[in-house]
Amino acid sequence: MTNVLKNFKQWACIFILLVSGVSQAQVGLRQIQSGGMPITLVYPTAATAQSETQGAFTRQVAHNAQLLPSVTGKRHLIVLSHGSAGSALPDHALAATLARAGFVVAQPEHRGDNWQDFSRAGPESWKTRPQDVSETIDAVTQDPQLAPLVDFRRVGVHGMSAGGVTGLALAGAQWRMLNVIQHCAHNLDEDIGFCLNGLAAHPTVQLLRKSQFALGRMLTYTTAPASFKTLHGGASPSASSDPRPDPRVTAVTLAVPVGVIFTPESLSRIRIPVGLTTAGQDSVLLPRFHSRHVLQHCHTCTTLSDHPQAGHFDWLSPWPASVAQTVAATQMRGGLPNPAFTDADRQKAFDQIALFFKQKL
Repeated sequence: MTNVLKNFKQWACIFILLVSGVSQAQVGLRQIQSGGMPITLVYPTAATAQSETQGAFTRQVAHNAQLLPSVTGKRHLIVLSHGSAGSALPDHALAATLARAGFVVAQPEHRGDNWQDFSRAGPESWKTRPQDVSETIDAVTQDPQLAPLVDFRRVGVHGMSAGGVTGLALAGAQWRMLNVIQHCAHNLDEDIGFCLNGLAAHPTVQLLRKSQFALGRMLTYTTAPASFKTLHGGASPSASSDPRPDPRVTAVTLAVPVGVIFTPESLSRIRIPVGLTTAGQDSVLLPRFHSRHVLQHCHTCTTLSDHPQAGHFDWLSPWPASVAQTVAATQMRGGLPNPAFTDADRQKAFDQIALFFKQKL
């Protein structure tokens, strides 16, 4: 009976999406800023979308169009957290899917870890990404066009790759440098896509990083510097019974996330629903170290969809061949999309993410 009820609720949500006409809405797009941080807003609109080209990317949007009001109440906000050195452009297909499903989507360009400036990519960015999301939510609450039409009591967050750190931290999980160092000290060759991420063209830096990780083999919790043991992300149990740093975030989805850096104890304290999209051919962030670590320890985390043929960068769309080749050249392995994974496969996964937020927000 439980499965029957679950299936009924799922099909009911799909039916609502179809009959509401929202899925036929056009996609509006507008740019705002918060403290110099660019934020791309994507949302349903009645205005006619037109094709636009930005560099190698093409998308169909209605610039500066009015948000289409919801006939059933206020709309929900979903914040998308991009991967390392990312931007809003490669995540547009997911943003557009969510907009057609009736959501307002905000895409901050993370400070110090974006396509123009990735000087703080990695741990330094992981520390500040959750605050970027909270600041983005604040910015939308101050937007005169959107704020009256959006319900900010229940906000969703989606994170891909390094954006998974953002999502898990906002769900309440905590990470520390000691976890990073110990993992890479013992699993460097297997998880080289993570441990030496972005260093394919920098052999000298690779050698330095390898030597640092080798020293990490001798580190224990007792001997590690205090800075390595500092927890980042969610709230500590002694500080709050709710581990979320921003209680407005009530549902999270993740695609091929960084996961091994999070402590099992903090993952087990997550209380909000978290849905994962996983990729069997991800050799940048091996599933057994990352996605499975999250699913094993987080009791409210579930698999939305698993794709044995998908690689790490198959979740970016649009993803022009010229950009894919450039990015692949920076990766230790697994930088190119897998041709066995189709656009239709990806869209089904995106539809599952939209359905998850429909059910949970």
